[in-house]
Amino acid sequence: VQLVESGGGSVQAGGSLRLSCVVSGFTGGDYFMRDYYMAWFRQTPGKGREGVACIAADGTTNYADTVKGRFTISLDKAASTLYLQIQNLQPEDTALFYCAAQRRPPYMSSWHCSRASSNFRNWGQGTQVTVSS
Repeated sequence: VQLVESGGGSVQAGGSLRLSCVVSGFTGGDYFMRDYYMAWFRQTPGKGREGVACIAADGTTNYADTVKGRFTISLDKAASTLYLQIQNLQPEDTALFYCAAQRRPPYMSSWHCSRASSNFRNWGQGTQVTVSS
């Protein structure tokens, strides 16, 4: 599975960005959103990856408390593209943003997703978001 992020950039506080993550390379009969759940993470120097949002196989979403109300995760199944819409950007949002995908194990409900980085094996290369005050 390959993931390619885009959409990062430099913006002023209060601005918005939409990050994109194109997913490809599914094999062996895997079906994109039946068999996988996905998430967005962010990382700043010296810190671990923080899972900010995830989306389950059935479309259920989950957000970190720190981003609720400002971040929206969504999926275009036809385009095999995951999005993260970020509103009212703040300087503390400055980070390298990654998307990740993981095959759902058989025992995992279709409405469940995870924001724990240790659960993911497939990662993109990251896209930088820089917010100035």
